Amino acid sequence: MTNTDNSNGRITVDYTNMIRSSVGKRGYTVKQLVGMEQVAEQAYMQVQANRGKGMQGWMDLHSNQSKVVEDILACAKSVRSKFDTFVLLGIGGSALGPIAVFNALCHLYHNELPDNKRNAPRFYCVDNVDPVRLSQLLDIIDVKTTMFNIVTKSGSTSETMSQYLIIECMLKQQLGDEYRHHIIATTSRDKGNLIKLAKKNKYKTFFIDEGVGGRFCELSPVGLLPAAVLGIDIRQLLQGAKCMDMECSSPKMFDNPALLLAVLQKMAMDNGNNITVCMPYADNLKYIADWFAQLWAESLGKAVDRQGNTVNVGQTPVKALGVTDQHSQVQLYAEGPFDKVIMFLAVEQFSKSVTIPQGCEEYENVNFLCGHTLEELMNTELYATKYALTKSGKLNYTITLPSITPHSIGQLLQLFMMQTAYCGELLNIDTYNQPGVEGGKNATYALLGRKGYEQLREEIGSSDKQDYIL
Repeated sequence: MTNTDNSNGRITVDYTNMIRSSVGKRGYTVKQLVGMEQVAEQAYMQVQANRGKGMQGWMDLHSNQSKVVEDILACAKSVRSKFDTFVLLGIGGSALGPIAVFNALCHLYHNELPDNKRNAPRFYCVDNVDPVRLSQLLDIIDVKTTMFNIVTKSGSTSETMSQYLIIECMLKQQLGDEYRHHIIATTSRDKGNLIKLAKKNKYKTFFIDEGVGGRFCELSPVGLLPAAVLGIDIRQLLQGAKCMDMECSSPKMFDNPALLLAVLQKMAMDNGNNITVCMPYADNLKYIADWFAQLWAESLGKAVDRQGNTVNVGQTPVKALGVTDQHSQVQLYAEGPFDKVIMFLAVEQFSKSVTIPQGCEEYENVNFLCGHTLEELMNTELYATKYALTKSGKLNYTITLPSITPHSIGQLLQLFMMQTAYCGELLNIDTYNQPGVEGGKNATYALLGRKGYEQLREEIGSSDKQDYIL
C-alpha cells in the first residue's frame, strides 16, 4: 500500500457517448450541437450580465473573500486548539456542501482516527430533526469540548433553530455563561433571528451574502469554515473554483465545459431523458452526488417559466456509487427505459495504491486479479460500464478529476454551479427560487401554530378530501 501524488491539473469532460456516432440514434449529431451555438451564447451572455447581481453573488466567491478567509483561518486554528469535536447544525445547502467536501478531502474514517493521526476535531453534521439521531449524537460527544456551528441564512429555519434551542439549553446547563464560546453562527449579516441572537449573546459570527442561496453557498463561510477547521486548504479550494470560472469564460460552448454540458442536458430533457444519474467511481466523491442532487433538483425543477407559463420542467437527479451500484442499479440503466443520462465522475490517480497479492493459483477465475491494483480494477470497471451502456444506446458522459485535491474539488463545484446556471437560462426559468420548498415550510409553520399563518392552518384543517387508509 503506497501513497501517490498528482499536481493540480484541470478536470476534463468527455461527452463522446452523447454523440450519435458513438451511442447510436438517441445521441446527437455534431450538426445538431452546432445548431445550438446561438442559443447557448445567449444563455451565457444572460448569466454573465447578472454576475454578482440578485442571487448570482455566488459566482465571484472564489475571488472576493480575502479578508473573510483570513478570519476563517484564524477562527479554525483556535477551534482546532481548543475543541475535540466540531458539530454543524444545518439543513439543505447548509449541510450537503460541508458533508461533501469533508468526505472528499478528509480520511474516510476521519472520526475514528486517533488524535495524533487526525490532527483536527471530529466532525459531525446534523441535517435532520430525527430525535433519535440528535439524541444518539449527544451520547458520543462531550458538549464541554465541542464547538457548534449553527448555519441558517434566514435565521428562521425550523429544523436548524429547533436544534439550536436544544443545544443552547444543554450548553447553558453544563457551562453557564461560558456556553457562548461554544457556538459560532453563520447567517445573514442583518436579517433574521440568528443574527439578533448572535449579537445579543456575543457569538462568533460569519456572514452569508444576500446574493448567495443555500445550494450555491459551499464556497462561502458556510463551507469554508468547517473545511478550514478540518485542515482542508480552503485557498486551494477557492483557487480551483477560480480556474474553472476562467475555463467557463467563453461564450462559445465548445470552449466552455459548463455551457456545453448544460446544452447537452437541455437537449436530453427535450428528448424525454428526464433523469440524470450522478455516479462517482470513488468513495471520496460519494456525497458530491448528494450535493449535486439538491443543486440540480431545486434549481431546475420549476412549474412556470419567466413569463408565467406552466412548463413543469426539470430533470430528476439520482445518486449512485461505482462500483457498488453496478450490483444494484446498472441493470436498470443498461436495459431499462431510455429516460436517463448517466454522468460518471472518475479519478485518474487515487491518493492510495493497493496491489492485489498473489494467491488462489488453483482458481484461474480469481488468480487473474493478482498483480493488478484496486484503483486499476475500479477504473476498469468504470470503462466496462461505460462500454456496456453505450452499446445499449444509453447516453452518458464522464467528468475526470486528475486526483482528489482541494483544487480539483473547487473546480468540480464551480463546474456544476455554472452548468446549473446556464441550464436554467436555457429552460427560461428562475434558477434561484424554490416555491415548492416554501409551500411545505409554510404548511409546517401553520400546523405548528406560528403567528401569521392562521388562515393557512384553517385551510389545511378544513379540507373535505376523503382519506383512504389501510
